[in-house]
Amino acid sequence: MSTTAAMWEARAADGRGAELSAWVREVAVPALRGSAGLVRTEQFGAPGDRVLLITWWTAEPVAVAEPPAGLIGRPVHRWSFVSEHLE
Repeated sequence: MSTTAAMWEARAADGRGAELSAWVREVAVPALRGSAGLVRTEQFGAPGDRVLLITWWTAEPVAVAEPPAGLIGRPVHRWSFVSEHLE
């Protein structure tokens, strides 16, 4: 079965990393739950107050919502990847 990994990455505005991370966990991820084809979600934090959300899909990925403008330090980056090899 083919899966698509959709990656969403945002850098928080200065000093707002914890708020951005909470917004992803409390707003963005719950909004995706129940979407057709959603297999899994995983959230990561990185230096520079960056938050990464990876979602795995067996159907067309649903876009992650835009965070409130005051929480982000630059536009959100998005990429999708299709699996080519599984072990």
